[in-house]
Amino acid sequence: MFDSLVLLVQKVFQLAHLDLSSILPARSDKPRRTDCGTAELAVRPERGDLLEVPRTLFVHFGIYLGDGKVAHLMPDILPVLTRDERWINSVVSNKRLLMGVLYRRASVRVDCLEDFLYGAPVVCVNAMDAKLGKQPLANEVVALRAEKLVGDIPYSLMWNNCEHFVTYCRYGTGVSQQTDK
Repeated sequence: MFDSLVLLVQKVFQLAHLDLSSILPARSDKPRRTDCGTAELAVRPERGDLLEVPRTLFVHFGIYLGDGKVAHLMPDILPVLTRDERWINSVVSNKRLLMGVLYRRASVRVDCLEDFLYGAPVVCVNAMDAKLGKQPLANEVVALRAEKLVGDIPYSLMWNNCEHFVTYCRYGTGVSQQTDK
């Protein structure tokens, strides 16, 4: 059944000049890391801290949960296409992310710090506290909010993105300075 669905979706994507096999991880792709907490950071975050990681065109945000784990909202098409946890749990590629944005599906997921960083050299910790001028909630409350929201959710680049997720968790109100620009 799943193979038939994948074939059907692949044919639709081919008509749209997209290759589904480039979105699905190869059978030999490694799953997410399980050896959390080995990333080298200038400042060691605490549970409930808001993390910012620069990307090519934007900044990605997450909530540090402790033990080298980060909760973050990621657009992802794979949960729509399969329930196979081995594929879904692999690191989200840029193509998967882009297709998730277009299909408007995402999930709040918990990844190891290294996977969250995705090769970025710098992480800003709680820098948004000064930018927004808002008093953050207690770190444990922030972390519990993030953990409670883990799972699939609708996505909107303008109204429900990773920045909205972390600002809701940390300050009680979802806002995005990136989309306000």
